[in-house]
Amino acid sequence: MPTALAAITGLLGLAVGSFLNVAVSRVPAGRSVVRPRSACPGCGTPIAARDNIPVVSWLLLGRRCRTCRVPIPARYPLLEALTGLLFFAEALRFGRSETLPAALVFTAGLLALAACDAERFLLPLRLVYPTLALTAACLLGAAAATGQWHRLGVTAACAVGGFAVFFTLHWIRPAWLGFGDVRLAGLLGTGLGWLGPWYLVLALLAGSLVGLLVGVGLMAAGRATRRTRLPFGVFLAAGAIAALLVGGPVVRWYESLSDPYATGAPLSTVHDRR
Repeated sequence: MPTALAAITGLLGLAVGSFLNVAVSRVPAGRSVVRPRSACPGCGTPIAARDNIPVVSWLLLGRRCRTCRVPIPARYPLLEALTGLLFFAEALRFGRSETLPAALVFTAGLLALAACDAERFLLPLRLVYPTLALTAACLLGAAAATGQWHRLGVTAACAVGGFAVFFTLHWIRPAWLGFGDVRLAGLLGTGLGWLGPWYLVLALLAGSLVGLLVGVGLMAAGRATRRTRLPFGVFLAAGAIAALLVGGPVVRWYESLSDPYATGAPLSTVHDRR
């Protein structure tokens, strides 16, 4: 059953990834994600259903539009495949738990935001706020189903805490962080706070470390300077997804160090499938 659930969820992820591509292409330009139907940006020909199968159609078409032969960016199949893979992994991670819907919504939103930041150095409000609202709604449903209302308080505290820390950094030196990253930190607190505050800490530390290493590596290779902009939202999203998927062992290890005589399961393990 866990494998079957993961397979079905992975297929759902492929379809969600196709929608995320539409959002990444249209939302930064202020366009609707519903209408008109998808069309080739080169010739304007509407994309037929047979040419809109995630990943497969891109390969069968030889990476080009069927009509005008304009190349189709690799971002389309990559985002679809990555969404499917992460959905599959999260279904294995959480199983049939009340946490899974929130994790999937949270991950999908982060992927869309990361793609926008990578392409345009932009974290659109029209993606941040819907992801925040849908994730919070899923967590509210999880609290209602499990009776763990106190975890919503932890979630809210993490959201406010993440926002406050990044807002302070932005206020001290705006060149360090854009305000979009401040909002994103609040979203990370919402998505990870249900599991426990240390998941948020881990995500922020991991994302910041990866961003630092990438920046230093680019400068060492002569491809960037200290003034070069980097899409920090990409690194924060990667840190959050990593914390969601593999943060459990790290958090439990740290909690065992801080309380080696604890016998009960930490908050972060309740109702989560390992």
